[in-house]
Amino acid sequence: MANILVPELSVTDLAVSLRFYCDLLGFHLRYARPDEGFAYLDRDGAELMLDQLGLGRDFDPTLHGTARPYGRGVNLQIRCASVVPLLTALGAAGHTLHLPAEDRWYRRDHTETGNRQFIVADPDGYLLRFYQDLGERPL
Repeated sequence: MANILVPELSVTDLAVSLRFYCDLLGFHLRYARPDEGFAYLDRDGAELMLDQLGLGRDFDPTLHGTARPYGRGVNLQIRCASVVPLLTALGAAGHTLHLPAEDRWYRRDHTETGNRQFIVADPDGYLLRFYQDLGERPL
């Protein structure tokens, strides 16, 4: 069964984005249409579509020729078992984090839920917030 919501990100260079998402962040290519500059990715149930501007159908013509970062004001939260392997891979590749790793607790009703999280920007500036669940605690 497909996810109910799968974001499609417009990218400037599909090959660069695939190296970032697959080689560094552990996404897997489920299928692609290279002639259209399209790829469908999955990482433990987190699904993304990538679409290279200028090769297929471009749904937002205002993106052509504009400066990055794309997706201003949006960050995608992606759950993972542990942030450590991702931080290690990104550090080894020399990627700067937009938000360094932190433990953060968020109030929800009468409890707090915890995340160990960080944010990294992809090659086009989309912000990705990877987190591992730290559980809950009383307020």
